[in-house]
Amino acid sequence: MHRQGHIGTRFLRNYSSGWNPIVSLKLRQPTLVMLETCTTRDRFKQILAQMMRLNLITQTFPMSRLILYSAISHPENLDIATLLFTHFTPHPNLYIYNTMISSLSFSFSQSYALYNSMLLSFIYPDKNTLLHLLQACNCLSEGKQIHCHAIVTGIVSSYSYLQNSLVKMYVDYRKMGLALQLFDKMSTPDSVTFNILIAGYAKMGYSLEALELFREMVVNGFEPDEFTTLGLLMSCGRLGYLRLGKAVHSWMERRDLLNTRNLILCNAFLDMYIKCNKLDHAQKIFSSCIEKDVISWNTMIAGYVGIGELEVAHSLFDTMPKKDIVSWNSLIAGYSQRGDCIAVRRLSSDMIAEEIWPDDITVTNIVSLAAEIGAIDLGRWMHGWVIRTQIKLDAFMASSLIEMYCNCGFIEKALTVFKKTTKKDVTLWTAMISGLAFHGYGRDALCLFSEMQKDIIPNEVTFLAVLTACSHSGLLDQGLRIFNKMKENYGIEPGVEHYGSLVDLLGRSGRLAAAKDVIEKMPMKPSGSVWGALLSACKAHKNVEIAETALMELSKLEPEKGGGYVLLSNIYAACGRWSHSDKVRERMENRGIKKTAGCSDLIVNGVIYEFVASNKWHPKWVEIQSVLISLRNEMRFVVDLSLELVQFLHV
Repeated sequence: MHRQGHIGTRFLRNYSSGWNPIVSLKLRQPTLVMLETCTTRDRFKQILAQMMRLNLITQTFPMSRLILYSAISHPENLDIATLLFTHFTPHPNLYIYNTMISSLSFSFSQSYALYNSMLLSFIYPDKNTLLHLLQACNCLSEGKQIHCHAIVTGIVSSYSYLQNSLVKMYVDYRKMGLALQLFDKMSTPDSVTFNILIAGYAKMGYSLEALELFREMVVNGFEPDEFTTLGLLMSCGRLGYLRLGKAVHSWMERRDLLNTRNLILCNAFLDMYIKCNKLDHAQKIFSSCIEKDVISWNTMIAGYVGIGELEVAHSLFDTMPKKDIVSWNSLIAGYSQRGDCIAVRRLSSDMIAEEIWPDDITVTNIVSLAAEIGAIDLGRWMHGWVIRTQIKLDAFMASSLIEMYCNCGFIEKALTVFKKTTKKDVTLWTAMISGLAFHGYGRDALCLFSEMQKDIIPNEVTFLAVLTACSHSGLLDQGLRIFNKMKENYGIEPGVEHYGSLVDLLGRSGRLAAAKDVIEKMPMKPSGSVWGALLSACKAHKNVEIAETALMELSKLEPEKGGGYVLLSNIYAACGRWSHSDKVRERMENRGIKKTAGCSDLIVNGVIYEFVASNKWHPKWVEIQSVLISLRNEMRFVVDLSLELVQFLHV
């Protein structure tokens, strides 16, 4: 919206229309009186026509009232205000410009064009002009331009409200450094300034800095208020500072500032106590709140889910008057962590029945459960829902689906999901490489790793997956080369997990001495899994000497675990050294070490059945034993039949 005016970049003087809206604001004209009580667009048009007939629109004050009515009081008439300003206001004053800039604050380009027109007309801005422009800005660079104008005009140093607005603008754009620079230059910062900065630090996770700023605020003699409290509670919750959180609570109660109708404050207290694992305190606050919104209910549900009290969480869920997607996701996440496939499926179906559609968090929770327990039916059902509803499959959801399909043995399905995902990040590539690795497709994993490096830089988890692929597929030379390139080409220092994979790679290839040498030269202390990898390799290659060394080191790190002893005992037995094998078993018994019993799971109709070796207390032990006997008899029959067939052929 450009207006004709003198061209120039300096605004040297104000245009004066001879009317001061502060001094001469008098509504003596009957038409103007009617305008003040007007409520409809048609009535406004009639009044406008009357003012045109009386030639009132040529005067600044009546025009300012018309524009204020149509642009601010009744913004549905903004189109009329724009026409009046553009074609019937030859000499708008600062008040009219501010009115129009405020009405166009939804569009920075329009409000900024109007501001530029004002400057070209040599009309000097005031604090209201810049505040309206700040409301319109959409990016940091626009905000910085407004800040510069505030400095050039000298306005910024005169009005604390404008200074605080600029501080908040920088905080909203997460530029705490710039906000602090402005704060340090303020001659008289007030409690509002401190509150803005404390809340900004708290929201960004800089809890200690928020508490330090609070200390500075109190030292400077400012009295904290409920707005200060919000930032403090967020910081206390993140840091787990229960003592300080309680002190804030007591301080609020002593000053009678804790209004149970203040939802924002009540929710902040709920969040703080829950993050400090004080559900009893949170429950008291929740029960005392006169008004509760969906955030209050969701906070409590998430709190009980977090400590595993799903029954209480479900009871609250059933009681809450209105549920949103967060409510459902919290409960689904809780049952997913418990591994309750049936409850998750039922909740998901109920959610859809109430026309609350799953989002990416719902999908990820359900697919992750399916991946963990191998419930392929549940995972496929959720994937089907994603396809039918055309939910945008981002890299995070795709990674969960790939992990689920790989864990359930459907590698081709995982590859299909991988290929259909348009935007791939390092997590997605790593998930697919890891899936190929654990299924023995080592060369395919290496090809994918090579393709990945064209666009994505691998991280330490990616290298771990690639080394695992080489280890499981016997690709010794490739694995050694990739391990050496980690630091040389990518600057990634190998961790204990990478050394463990290298030991496993060398051990599976029969290079036990080299694997032992790697462990001895590691820059960090080897973990139990590293020595365990070497011990497993010794069993495969029947190397007793290195196995004894590995067990000795492993028993120092994990003295209560019996896996290493069992491995060494089996190695002795495989080499025919039965006496040594028995001695290892005796040593286990003398030390009170018991081997963890073997366990397997089976999912039938969403129910997980767990089978533990030699567990005679299983509720279906009789049926299990009957099936085992039947299978053993069938195996004997097959063996006997095979022997008879061999004897017949030799006759």
